[in-house]
Amino acid sequence: MKPFLTAALLATASVALVPAANAADKTLTISVYSFAQDAYKKALYDPFEEMCGCDLVVETGNSVERMAKIEANAAKPVIDMAVISSHDALALARKDLIADLDASKLSNMSKLYPSAQDPLGNGQAVGYTFYASSIVYRKDLVSIDSWADLLTNPKLANNVALPNITGTQGPLTLMMLNKANDQGGDFSKTISDIGKASDKIVTFYSRSSELAQLMNQEEVIAAPVGRFAWSRFKGSPLPFAWANPKEGQAGGMNVMIMTKGNGNEELAYQFMDYWLSTEVQTRIAEALIDSPANMEVKVSDEVAENLTYGADLINSLNILPPSEIIDNRGKWVEQWNTEAIK
Repeated sequence: MKPFLTAALLATASVALVPAANAADKTLTISVYSFAQDAYKKALYDPFEEMCGCDLVVETGNSVERMAKIEANAAKPVIDMAVISSHDALALARKDLIADLDASKLSNMSKLYPSAQDPLGNGQAVGYTFYASSIVYRKDLVSIDSWADLLTNPKLANNVALPNITGTQGPLTLMMLNKANDQGGDFSKTISDIGKASDKIVTFYSRSSELAQLMNQEEVIAAPVGRFAWSRFKGSPLPFAWANPKEGQAGGMNVMIMTKGNGNEELAYQFMDYWLSTEVQTRIAEALIDSPANMEVKVSDEVAENLTYGADLINSLNILPPSEIIDNRGKWVEQWNTEAIK
């Protein structure tokens, strides 16, 4: 079995692997989110290494750090393939840092939900997982019928948390609050509303782990959260519930990209296609690591309850186009820092 290399060992490991990579051209360097890496190793990395007779160098970190590394090494890429949010992928695409994908080399692409096959609309990314976002709340203390409850329900005053605007959940929450208040496509009024209510908001959280701690300590009783973090709450002795607001659930997609001119394209395509296969997407779903983008995946009702799963749910999600996030993020953050953060 080939060695699995974490970010902590990366500096040493990269030096050690250079001779082997040059000799056999069978080392693939990937950049991924840091969560569930032990589970990914078992479900994805180890089986792929065994199948291809290659080594995977796995780098982890937050999106800002990983994007910065891709940009800093644009002339001579040190990352071959990455998984990232669709809007972050578009930001890299606009800087000409990622490659066009040859769909003919991804035999499993046709098995994906249509929205995952070309999520950027430019042939430079492919979706591998969806996630729903809604409101987790204490069902013994409050009921949630609308996204508007986050700012207007008196029971939530001094008991609610909202995501920071710079995190994945921030723009999605703005979108759904905007929809609840029928405020069109301009988020400025919603940001102002959050600013006016900020003295009744416990915190603007940055990580789901931070939120889970606050809710388990009973400092917060309701907050927007991504479905991928639901397991942190479902296993709690406290009676948490997943809301189904009348406006629906928000949603997003994470995608695979390939760095431009990395020289290791064939192995990257092999790994991407393997990850998108029905077998692997099923294994990852059953391990409750990620929700499948492959339409052929079938799981039990018990497993499905923990995932963003099935055509009915995926097609119902309110998804904010990546271009809207990239085009407006600067002004959102500026207004947020002026009005919401006091």
